[in-house]
Amino acid sequence: MLTEPSVATVLPVIQTPWQNQWQPELIGTLVFLVDNERVLLIEKLTGHGQGKINGPGGKWEAGESLLECARRETLEETGLMVDQLTCAAELRFVEQAGPQWLGYVFVADHCAGELTQTREAKPFWCEMNAIPYPSMWADDAIWLPRVLEQARGQTPFAAPFVQDFLFNDGELLAFEPAKQAELSFSVTQPRAAQPSSRA
Repeated sequence: MLTEPSVATVLPVIQTPWQNQWQPELIGTLVFLVDNERVLLIEKLTGHGQGKINGPGGKWEAGESLLECARRETLEETGLMVDQLTCAAELRFVEQAGPQWLGYVFVADHCAGELTQTREAKPFWCEMNAIPYPSMWADDAIWLPRVLEQARGQTPFAAPFVQDFLFNDGELLAFEPAKQAELSFSVTQPRAAQPSSRA
């Protein structure tokens, strides 16, 4: 059983260009598995982002770290077990007409298992020069090339970058690098079962 000091208990209050005290309602992960000039993508068959192309991922659950969430979601959606994950980015999605999302992007270059279509997703390998950005979220074309350049060693792998995005009912209105350089959550710390109002 998790003890109180070892869990992430409080949702952060984040300053963005559009809201001084923004808080995420939902927190999730995305994983991009890179194999030379290919990247593993999925067509989402259910839930948030249904019908869109993206990396495997989903919501952060109580009792698991963000790293564990990334591994679990990848296994559930693709049948592959990934290890040696590296956090590449934190993305804040300020939505004027919908839920507020905080996303963590991970990359990996090792996996085990057999690629399998699941109830949630149809996974497929995609050549790097043929990523179907028109079938993805509008923001993906902004941050994913940077993530993949680092994952392929084309640019030095630095600390994770943090970026803010403004949406209105799914339409991208604006984006800019965040002033805050640190991640809002540790990727290794388990999430509490219930949010706490105590500091």
